[in-house]
Amino acid sequence: MRQSTRLFGSAAVFILASMHDASAFSVNFSWEGIRPCGRVSPAFTIHDAPRETESLHFIMSDKDAPHFQHGGSTVPYNGDGHVPEGAVDYIGPCPPAGAIHRYIWTIEALDKSGMIIVRATAEGRFPER
Repeated sequence: MRQSTRLFGSAAVFILASMHDASAFSVNFSWEGIRPCGRVSPAFTIHDAPRETESLHFIMSDKDAPHFQHGGSTVPYNGDGHVPEGAVDYIGPCPPAGAIHRYIWTIEALDKSGMIIVRATAEGRFPER
């Protein structure tokens, strides 16, 4: 992490800039094999996580029912590019019968102190018709 100071009038503003290219970090997943209203999370493929990533924090939200709390959890990350099915503690997608909802995962790469290094999002419709 690099720190710089800039003066704006009489106020000093501290700017923290990550050495990691945030645009490179991305996550993919599929709902294939995931049952509606279940508690088993999909498997995730992690691309370009920073070297210092110790864990990943996952939160899922429903764009079509934004007040429903699906939750999420923090899981250890060993750098192999994979988070296995069932690793994230959450309430799975459960749209009303016949409806398709749009879900968004927010994934934060955390360092050993639990500070956010970089953040990515991944979106998917459920069911995937």
